[in-house]
Amino acid sequence: MKIHVKNGRLIDPKQNIDTVQDVYIAAGKILATGPAPEGFTPNRVINAKGLIVCPGLIDLAARLREPGYEYMATLESEMLAAVAGGVTSLVCPPDTDPPLDEPGLVEMLKYRAKNLNQARVYPLGALTQGLKGEHLTEMAELVDAGCVAFSHADAPLVDIQVLMNAMKYAATFRFGVWLRPQDPHLSQDTCAHEGEVTARLGLPAMPTCAETVALSTILLLAQETGVKLHLCRLSSAAGVEMVRVAKRHGMQLTCDVSANNVHLCDNDIGFFDTQCHLTPPLRGTEDRDAIRLGLLDGTIDAICSDHTPVNDDAKQLPFTSAESGATGLELLLPLMLKWEHETQAGLSLAISKVTQAPASILGIDSGNLAPGRAADICIFDPNHVWKIDASALKSQGKNTPFLGTALKGRVKYALVEGIVVYED
Repeated sequence: MKIHVKNGRLIDPKQNIDTVQDVYIAAGKILATGPAPEGFTPNRVINAKGLIVCPGLIDLAARLREPGYEYMATLESEMLAAVAGGVTSLVCPPDTDPPLDEPGLVEMLKYRAKNLNQARVYPLGALTQGLKGEHLTEMAELVDAGCVAFSHADAPLVDIQVLMNAMKYAATFRFGVWLRPQDPHLSQDTCAHEGEVTARLGLPAMPTCAETVALSTILLLAQETGVKLHLCRLSSAAGVEMVRVAKRHGMQLTCDVSANNVHLCDNDIGFFDTQCHLTPPLRGTEDRDAIRLGLLDGTIDAICSDHTPVNDDAKQLPFTSAESGATGLELLLPLMLKWEHETQAGLSLAISKVTQAPASILGIDSGNLAPGRAADICIFDPNHVWKIDASALKSQGKNTPFLGTALKGRVKYALVEGIVVYED
């Protein structure tokens, strides 16, 4: 299939391209950009006038809920949600049921995902068996099965000796370790950020130090072991500053933040709005502002959706009992654009946070549209305003704090390996 994408504004942060250019696709790869290659005759022409053409989005945290949680979402529904959101590659955390701690489970997930012919799936392997924090998994076998790195998701890892051993082993083979800093004791039985809102509502509160204490430990162990470290979903100003200082002193690490924490704070909980029951919790306004600044100055490398679909019944409970999580795959693009508009960051920088930077973190040859690269492309209308409601979402999970909100940015086409997998 030969495709000609014409008249679009091509934005490719890695190649420092931001201009109206045509894109030519053949045999699943980018053949050329700019002038047409000699003798090129397309099977299909996509007129992208008034639209932005960029690399397909890469989401660093998207729970697909399979295996084990099909009552919340299915692979079919969430992969459709991904491409509808312009996400052509996504990382799946290991906290499935059973966890991704056996090669067979990883191979099955990748096989199922590949057969759907939609977004690419990159599984994270469980750091310990059953995510119980006791015995290390067979990391080498999991990598052979398709895992790109190792994580403990949101499961507590209390034994620091186990964590250090995991880092040592991973460092030996240059496997990446992805950790979300949260102390299991300081966060136990909490559901919201410690501040005026939790004091007023009487909610069990999680202090900021639940993140910073864990982050201190992780940074010290990473420095000791030399592990390839990625920090997932930072949520506090203090945490962002610790990462900034670590990078300034030459420590090699990367980090991401949830799109929810880029825009929301604990005030948005309002009167016990369970749509705002999230992990990590929405913190104070100063934390949200620090995250936005951290994205601007490069302290925070990437924005992820933290896609965690839950069913309606799990949200129709008191705040303390409601299930944590929100759908996000289809909102990653408009929320990225909202951050860009409010901070005047520039579209190239904003798009890099969901394309080039995640690709670099994953170590994959993607996130750009250079000739010879796979034609994973997102084509979107930056001015299309749409209201976020349940009927507008492809995901089986319909819960998000942005329900009822009008956002700019709508995907018109998504291509994976030169195949149009979504068209609005």
